[in-house]
Amino acid sequence: MNLIEYKGVEVCQLEQVVLQDVDMTIGEGEFVYLLGKVGSGKSSLMKTIYAELPVKTGSAVVLDYNLPSIRRKQIPYLRRKIGIVFQDFQLLTDRSVESNLMFVLKATGWKDKNVMKNHINDILRQVGMENKAYKMPHQLSGGEQQRVVIARALLNSPQIILADEPTGNLDPETGAGIMDLLHGICQAGTTVVMSTHNMNWVERYPGRKMLFENGRVTEE
Repeated sequence: MNLIEYKGVEVCQLEQVVLQDVDMTIGEGEFVYLLGKVGSGKSSLMKTIYAELPVKTGSAVVLDYNLPSIRRKQIPYLRRKIGIVFQDFQLLTDRSVESNLMFVLKATGWKDKNVMKNHINDILRQVGMENKAYKMPHQLSGGEQQRVVIARALLNSPQIILADEPTGNLDPETGAGIMDLLHGICQAGTTVVMSTHNMNWVERYPGRKMLFENGRVTEE
C-alpha cells in the first residue's frame, strides 16, 4: 500500500522553486534515502510531506490526505501519523525526558496519566533509554538525545518516520546505533524516509535511494 504519492509536484521555499516535477511513491515498511548536497531540496520535500510547506502544483497524497487541498484543521491529524526526527533534537531544555514526552501526549489528546506513564516507559525501553526518564536533556549525550527524539517520534504509533540528517551531529559509532534503531523500526513495519549525505550508511543499511540534483529528484 502506498503511503506517499507525488505526481508532478513543485516544491517552493519563499516563492523560489526548489524542486520541479517530483514523481514518487513510497509504500508501507520501506526504508528510503533522500540523497543530495546541502540545499538540494531534501528538507523542503520533507516539509511538504507533513504540510509545513504547501503543495500548490501537481498532485500529492500522504496517508490519504490530499495536500494541495488540505484544510488547516486537518494538519494536526496528518502530523499525528508522522514521526519527525530532527538533526538538532529540538527537545524542551527546561524539562526532563519524561516531561518532554508527556508534553507531546497531552498535546495530542491523551488524558489518563497512568496510561501515559506506562506508554512512555514502553517507548523509552524500545529505544534503549528506559533508565533515563528523569534526566534533563543537557545531562544526556548527543546520541542519547537523538534516541529521546526517536522515542518522541514513535509516541503516537506513526505510519511514517521522517528523519532529517538524524546522525549529522553524531560521531560514527553513535550514528551507527541510531541507524540500527531506525532500521529496526522499519523492519517492524513503519516506513522510514531519511535524508543524509553519509554514504557509509547507504552502503551498510539497505534502502531505496532518491537523488536530489539540479532541482530534480530521480531514483537510483
